[in-house]
Amino acid sequence: MEYTRLPGIPNLLGQYGKAAVGALPVVGGSRDGTSMPSTGVEVTGVRVDVANLAAYARVCGLRLTDELPLTYPFTLAFPLSMQLMLDPDYPVPAMGSVHLTNEIESRRALRVGDELNIRAHAENLREHPAGLLLDVVTEIRTGDDDEPAWVQRSGLLSKRRTSLTPPKDAPRPPKPAPPTAAEIGDPTVVKSVSEAQISEYAAVSGDRNPIHVSGVGAKAFGFPNVIAHGMWTAATLLGVVEGEIPRRARYSVEFGKPVILPAKLGIYARRGGAGDPAWSLSVRNPKKLGTVHATATIEEL
Repeated sequence: MEYTRLPGIPNLLGQYGKAAVGALPVVGGSRDGTSMPSTGVEVTGVRVDVANLAAYARVCGLRLTDELPLTYPFTLAFPLSMQLMLDPDYPVPAMGSVHLTNEIESRRALRVGDELNIRAHAENLREHPAGLLLDVVTEIRTGDDDEPAWVQRSGLLSKRRTSLTPPKDAPRPPKPAPPTAAEIGDPTVVKSVSEAQISEYAAVSGDRNPIHVSGVGAKAFGFPNVIAHGMWTAATLLGVVEGEIPRRARYSVEFGKPVILPAKLGIYARRGGAGDPAWSLSVRNPKKLGTVHATATIEEL
């Protein structure tokens, strides 16, 4: 894969304006669901803004240390992902894509003061029963290192009918009965999340997608109110198990029902049995245990 070097981290707010225009139907447009960018993008010499890191830790409920939380580099790299989505060869519009899964491999800690080289590319376009799914892969290296310290794979879904979509008249499979409190136990912690908190996360992360900051924008995409960022949820999960995360870790998250604000979240953290250091985590509506917002695992590499 070849990479186009950018002069700096792109402006995310400007990118959203271009993405909104790119979502409009255009006769002869190239977003045909089959093409893919042939090159990736990269930025070198990136430094962490300590004030931004401190604000991120505060809004996500994480400790502030000189070691970056597993999820924080996502905020640095996300504008590169958006740059890929704005490429005319990107197969689907950026607006409306659903962040379905996220996997982070932390092979060694990234720290405040490190010089970060960030690159991203898109790959693995494939059909899904709910639409087209592809992966945006991000790698972060430090200094002159050849091997990445941090690797992320984000699974992004563009909803549409595909050959895997069940026919409209196909019977829907029965919904499983929701678990009972006796079956899953008490939540490790119950947290409240407000629109103001997610607005703060949007400012810190730069991700001001209308579904997160505007009631009108959220309703335009079918939500009754603004929703929390999936990566805020992923970061908040980490706060429950801080101090227990392996030095070399794989953090895998599958996002479920959106968190419609304001909300209360029941967070469940369970460790594996003897000899199994892995963590299993989930976020549920504490009053409707069958509503799962995210499930995750943390395991040692």
